Amino acid sequence: MASERDLLSTEIVNRGIESSGPNAGSPTFSVRVRRRLPDFLQSVNLKYVKLGYHYLINHAIYLATIPVLVLVFSAEVGSLSREELWRKLWEDARYDLATVLGFFGVFVFTLSVYFMSRPRSIYLVDFACYQPQEDLKVSKEQFIELARKSGKFDDASLEFQKRILQSSGIGDETYIPKSLIMSTENCATMKEGRAEASAVMFGALDELFEKTRVRPKDIGVLVVNCSIFNPTPSLSAMIINHYKMRGNILSYNLGGMGCSAGIIAVDLARDMLQSSPNNCAVVVSTEMAGYNWYQGRDRSMLIPNCFFRMGCSAVLLSNRRRDYHRAKYRLEHIVRTHKGADDRSFRSIYQEEDEQRFKGLRVSKDLMEIGGDALKTNITTLGPLVLPFSEQLLFFATLVWRHLFGGNAGPGLQPSSSPSKKPYIPDYKLAFEHFCVHAASKNVLDELQRNLELSEKNMEASRMTLHRFGNTSSSSIWYELAYLEAKERVRRGDRVWQLAFGSGFKCNSVVWRSMRRVKKPNRNPWLDCIDRYPVPFSL
Repeated sequence: MASERDLLSTEIVNRGIESSGPNAGSPTFSVRVRRRLPDFLQSVNLKYVKLGYHYLINHAIYLATIPVLVLVFSAEVGSLSREELWRKLWEDARYDLATVLGFFGVFVFTLSVYFMSRPRSIYLVDFACYQPQEDLKVSKEQFIELARKSGKFDDASLEFQKRILQSSGIGDETYIPKSLIMSTENCATMKEGRAEASAVMFGALDELFEKTRVRPKDIGVLVVNCSIFNPTPSLSAMIINHYKMRGNILSYNLGGMGCSAGIIAVDLARDMLQSSPNNCAVVVSTEMAGYNWYQGRDRSMLIPNCFFRMGCSAVLLSNRRRDYHRAKYRLEHIVRTHKGADDRSFRSIYQEEDEQRFKGLRVSKDLMEIGGDALKTNITTLGPLVLPFSEQLLFFATLVWRHLFGGNAGPGLQPSSSPSKKPYIPDYKLAFEHFCVHAASKNVLDELQRNLELSEKNMEASRMTLHRFGNTSSSSIWYELAYLEAKERVRRGDRVWQLAFGSGFKCNSVVWRSMRRVKKPNRNPWLDCIDRYPVPFSL
């Protein structure tokens, strides 16, 4: 929002020659200060509101002309009786057959062009989330004990990690790789990374192919995202080799894009399917917790150790019409926000070596502020696409008022610093039935719930995923959707909002609409414990 200084303009006024006083005979000038309208083009909020409304305005011509045409046609037809109408149609067709046939041909041609040029619907047939073996499960106390036995941390570092874990929102049933449990040496090796990648990716894909009854050779597009571990050959090549996929498959491997890369991968798969008819795509989202293990003493780099855990998701997308009846969801919207042009945002999550040359992720103390700014931009763009008109009108009117008058309440009213005059936050509960917010940490979820004014029910899937599986990076939003399905809460027509954050700094949203009532699946990572959830979240 523009500052008070930005809303003021100055003007030097010549008042002529002073006629009396100590400055008699000298020219005099004065400075006039005026309030001006803010520069709307430089306003971040209005810029992204404009982007969201752009999608709606593209269809405004239809909304404006169709009612008029219907009204004129109704008035014309309404003045004729049924017999007169049929007689008029028969006579026109009898004496002007060429005109009727020409009109019919133009109508069919226009209709064909419309259906051929419209974007193809993208369906989510099904998805799978990897559940590690029971011998990889660790409690918070076991985690600290393993860190102590490794001999890599001093007492201060161990105490710091213990405090972080106690307030993290993570429970006692998360999973870590065998390399962290059984080895006291360096676990961030290519061998251990490939072993973990094979376990989680093939485990999720085996379940996906079993659930959907799709053969690996039928997959036309493969997108794999993993931020930290990027070997050569790539992870996508590992999958193609393992399942012996066809030679003309379109494969992509996304690296270094953080916890929001799962939505980026879906966006890429959608673009590929839009240009490739009658095809299907698989999106694999994962992160290698062992390869990301930090062994030093820098506290800002110890934080990821406490949160990241094993996990992987595999999603089957299709644009084939025959998959319409068996698909679970239809893709509605994807909105991506990137703040990498700002240096603070770019370095908020940064991989580097510490003073001891140990590699790790450094987390900035300004991460919450940076994430909030990215979220504000993202939801400002998403709002016009999903919110009811009443919420859009209130939000837009409040935004324009604050930009025009600098947030002042006006004469005789309370100043803008009053809590009652804080920026209007649209009620996103009117736009979505289910929320899958990236389970980064308890503090992040608390702040999102407070700022978006969401209920505990809205945040339940995210909080329980954090408690049961920890932060599984880009796959966490799919563990959350699996939680909702295990609870049998997804009904036909429900809208699901998946929201994720990642390094760069990025904030991405994807909106799905349920095609049918989703019953409790036969394969789901929550089935063995869903009756115990939700648990009290006062950790």
